[in-house]
Amino acid sequence: MLLLQPRILLPTAAAFGFLGLAIFVIAGRDFAFDTRLVMLFRDAADPSTPLGPAWLREMMRDVTALGSFVGLGAMTVVAALTLRLCGHPRLAFGLIATVLAAVVMSTLLKIAIGRERPDIVEHAALTFTASFPSGHAFLSAVVLLSIAGFVGIASRRADISRICLWTAWIMIVAIGVSRVYLGVHWPSDVLGGWCLGVTWSSIAVAWLGRLAAGAEAREAGATGAPLRGRQGTIAE
Repeated sequence: MLLLQPRILLPTAAAFGFLGLAIFVIAGRDFAFDTRLVMLFRDAADPSTPLGPAWLREMMRDVTALGSFVGLGAMTVVAALTLRLCGHPRLAFGLIATVLAAVVMSTLLKIAIGRERPDIVEHAALTFTASFPSGHAFLSAVVLLSIAGFVGIASRRADISRICLWTAWIMIVAIGVSRVYLGVHWPSDVLGGWCLGVTWSSIAVAWLGRLAAGAEAREAGATGAPLRGRQGTIAE
């Protein structure tokens, strides 16, 4: 059945997961695993200190910086320029539109929900916005999975698509874990961001990606130019 295919089942399950988490957060409910997982990364004798040596804390700050506006913005610009230079201007525009819309949505959700940041440990990084959903988790999932998806459409090679996808997931998980380790997000914030990011990027790649690929194919057919890309999905 079509609905049981991973490319449909995964984003659908992720969407319901985000909605469930959001409803619980808005209702003021607490998640028992939130406190346990935050404290898992802290010294039992001194909860203000994250586990591990000083270099690990610095590494986690470096990892979390990959999910910042600057880090993700740079990845988006480089990927969009690469797509444009490889003859896929519509895919480049679709990627940029996907990311900008996600930034707006992240800001609106944080303002609307207004969840407080964790207060049981000292933050090891600066924060300026509300907690749910994690912007780093949401936007890193959107940017990295969308890049993987749009590159998969343009490359016409399943091996390239898989490499991009696995690299994206490794970075997404690392960025999310770093937010909990630094004490600036509840695990449910990160989980909610991941769920929304998977749904957002899947819809963008399936919709904008297919529209862009179809338009480029028609243009190539009309001009007699060789077709450089084909339709594809994140899951390829």
